[in-house]
Amino acid sequence: MAQEMYETLDYDVLIIGAGGAGLRAAVEASEGTGLKVGVVTKSLLGKAHTVMAEGGAAASFGNLDAPDGWETHFYDTMRSGHFINNYRTVEIFAKEAPDRVLELESWGAVFDRTPEGRIMQRPFGAHTFRRLCHIGDHTGLELIRTMQYKAIHTNIDVFQEVTMTKMLVQNGRVVGAFGYFRADGRFVLFRARAIVLATGGWGRIYKVTSNSWESTGDGAALAFRAGADLMDMEMVQFHPTGMVWPPGVRGLLVTEGVRGEGGLLRNSEGERFMKTYDPERMELSSRDVVARSIFREVQAGRGTPHGGAWLDISHKGADYVKKKLPGMYEQFLTLADLDITKQPFEVAPTCHYTMGGLRVDAETCATNIAGLFAAGEVACGLHGANRLGGNSLSDLLVFGRRAGMGARDYAKATGQHAAIDESELRQEMDRVLEPFHRQGSVNPYHVHERLQELMTNYAGIMRSGDTLQEGLDKLLELKDEARSMSIGGSRVYNPGWHAVFDVENMLLLSEGIIRSALERKESRGAHWRTDFPDELPEWQTVNFVESFDGQTIRLRREPVNPMPDYLAQLFTYGKAPGLAKSEAGKESQV
Repeated sequence: MAQEMYETLDYDVLIIGAGGAGLRAAVEASEGTGLKVGVVTKSLLGKAHTVMAEGGAAASFGNLDAPDGWETHFYDTMRSGHFINNYRTVEIFAKEAPDRVLELESWGAVFDRTPEGRIMQRPFGAHTFRRLCHIGDHTGLELIRTMQYKAIHTNIDVFQEVTMTKMLVQNGRVVGAFGYFRADGRFVLFRARAIVLATGGWGRIYKVTSNSWESTGDGAALAFRAGADLMDMEMVQFHPTGMVWPPGVRGLLVTEGVRGEGGLLRNSEGERFMKTYDPERMELSSRDVVARSIFREVQAGRGTPHGGAWLDISHKGADYVKKKLPGMYEQFLTLADLDITKQPFEVAPTCHYTMGGLRVDAETCATNIAGLFAAGEVACGLHGANRLGGNSLSDLLVFGRRAGMGARDYAKATGQHAAIDESELRQEMDRVLEPFHRQGSVNPYHVHERLQELMTNYAGIMRSGDTLQEGLDKLLELKDEARSMSIGGSRVYNPGWHAVFDVENMLLLSEGIIRSALERKESRGAHWRTDFPDELPEWQTVNFVESFDGQTIRLRREPVNPMPDYLAQLFTYGKAPGLAKSEAGKESQV
């Protein structure tokens, strides 16, 4: 067999992932720096999962609720994350989100406006004030449109439809990444002085998910195999409201904006059941609480015909719904032949977001591998045990920028590109081509289906020690079987070939989820264990960090960094700082 060839491309900064975080990092690394910046995407430019963040970007402008400020946004995010967040990450985020949203507007994003001409803000679950800056219910799409336009005018190179299979590390420092072009299977080596991972989450490991086909955890798995640490992997968010019917769209996201604009949840008996689970916040409770509440109603026999709850926005009137939620109106009309301005519709929890991910420095987004940075859903630290709706889009902007800064500064301080070990590349090419030559007949799509069933049944929204252990045993068996995955055909447009690597990544991360979930013997945020139903104080100070040596996932406990006094005092009164100040002001006027 002829020796395989590969193309070599050199960049100062390589960004893997072209969603909101990746594009924002690209702008920061390239604009006015003189650095050569490349962006690699598994899919097509504009196809990023960022577009699924429909409701808005959270930023404490106070345009509608004057008492809002970064302190209250910090308070809400820490409380929603059940205090296992990295406090410094949250502080940076809450302080910088308004500037990043205004920056996006200056680059051309068109936000809905108040009558006074300010950016309109809507309420969202567990936010004390109306805080989500939005463009109807397609805010993520507007963010991607704006960031793409900005990025392509900053002299970057974009490589579409590329599968990355290996992160190259020498002496503890990242030196490049290797992969192939999906169209024809040509191998490509990207030599880089710094790399930013912005590859999103891994929701496709679950059967019912709002995530599109790209969300298979590629970046996290690449970095994990290369020696990067993962953290809080047990924390997987199930969004309360995904579509239920027809079956072909089950799990498709129904934005929290529907509840933010006044949508009501009812069970099959017509009861507004959230009054039982969170009488103060009702439908605008945090996502973990609402998702569990719907799940419990279905278990109690009060579910809708297809196993969910009714969500109703029709009482707001057709004109209001079409203006505020045009995407949702069209989505249900087109996909379910249902007019949400006239009738309620069925919703149920759907796997939506991964709070765990690569452990990064709050200031620079650096991982524990020198020269490797991460931002967006692939990174960990901001959201803790449960993400607040709307925090994901501003996360992309705040930490996409910081990751770009970190990579830019590292690349400038680093010398010439390191020489690449040729034998390592030869081994990798052999590994990537091996599925074509295996004698086994294991179909990667069948493995994926079984993985989704396994994770849904044993490590889903409701967990216990027994089910998690059984799930881990079955997962390890499936991993052994997956070593025989084989495919036919050529390297040209071969989706089965691509699926092999997606499945390998998902199997690795699924094991990480289950192992962390087994160790956290309590219920906290998105992690709900029926055998340990309470949230326990002693676990509030613990993060679970995982490392991988190529064979075994090793898990260790690390203490959550305690908040300094100036932040801890924000929680003194048991209520959001903005509310406390507002009430104090009213009392002083009496």
